[in-house]
Amino acid sequence: MTDGTHSLDDQLSQRFIALDPSGYFLIRVDPSAGELVAEHYRNDVDSKGRATDPETGEVLSCRGGSERAPAVCYRGRTAKELGIVLTEGEGPHPVSRLDHALYLGRELQKAEACLLQGRTYVQD
Repeated sequence: MTDGTHSLDDQLSQRFIALDPSGYFLIRVDPSAGELVAEHYRNDVDSKGRATDPETGEVLSCRGGSERAPAVCYRGRTAKELGIVLTEGEGPHPVSRLDHALYLGRELQKAEACLLQGRTYVQD
């Protein structure tokens, strides 16, 4: 990635992002199984656009905090396989926004490359 592209991506990352009311994902790689893992966590979105715990109403921190259990754990051998599981077939689907689906696609591709190359994956 060139410095100009990296700078552009950094600028684009500073924009306002409307949260998906269906929830969020934590993506990781499971090298021993040769799989990508997408853990789905449910949330609500308050009037200020912040993610809140659907059970307690408390605002969820981006910097960690209390441990939450995923609502569903999805697994796939490739980004394509996992993307299809998340968006196609019988629902309900855990993604309700196009921008969220595009983000997940980028992250799953990045995770797959790390899995194939034996590198550590870090979600953006």
